Amino acid sequence: MITAIDHLVLTVSDIENTVRFYTDVLGMEVRRFQPQTGGEPRFALYFGAQKINLHAAEAPFTPHAQTPLAGSADLCFLTSWPLTQWQEHLAAHHIDIEEGPVMRSGAIFPICSIYIRDPDGNLIEIAQKASDQKASDQKASDQKASDKQ
Repeated sequence: MITAIDHLVLTVSDIENTVRFYTDVLGMEVRRFQPQTGGEPRFALYFGAQKINLHAAEAPFTPHAQTPLAGSADLCFLTSWPLTQWQEHLAAHHIDIEEGPVMRSGAIFPICSIYIRDPDGNLIEIAQKASDQKASDQKASDQKASDKQ
């Protein structure tokens, strides 16, 4: 039986722009690696115990999806940061929030999410466990009340 996802592949129009966005904006780590089967070195993004391999749209590594297209992915990433901190961080990087914060159903628990786009137009959902978001909101509210006194 299937137990987990080892990695995902993201087809991109420009690897350099993609790496810049996912490292500078989302805080992932880029690693260059040599495929086990030889050939040109490739790039992957790492975060936590997860990995996203990058395929250039004009020359995807084989085998690949039947129709590899840049900008066709919809990914959800869990975060330890409060969404208010993400809103400030994204604003500092001039990244528009397309939607949110909104409540959603996560794989294991309810989540609160914001949505942005990467350089290829992929939909990127940044989500926090809903109970953590409520705790962050309460802490912020308590701090504002304390500041007024």
